[in-house]
Amino acid sequence: MTITQLNAEIYRSLSTIAEEEGLMKRAAKYLKKLADQKRQEDKASMSKDAFFAKIDHALQQAKQGEGICFDNKEDMNAWLNNL
Repeated sequence: MTITQLNAEIYRSLSTIAEEEGLMKRAAKYLKKLADQKRQEDKASMSKDAFFAKIDHALQQAKQGEGICFDNKEDMNAWLNNL
């Protein structure tokens, strides 16, 4: 189904329940929930440029001697567990 067909399907379904306030409230609540989930997904995603900029920044910090080195995995795990 195309986006246009999906939109038409949604509007047809809404017109069927338009006279029922309770059903319209439930539909509105569910659509709001879906929109909120979409906004959260959008916030969580990072652009490719932003991702590589973070990597470049981390590499620059490492070259300047900033950062943490571990001699063994136990030390690393202890540090991570304290975060």
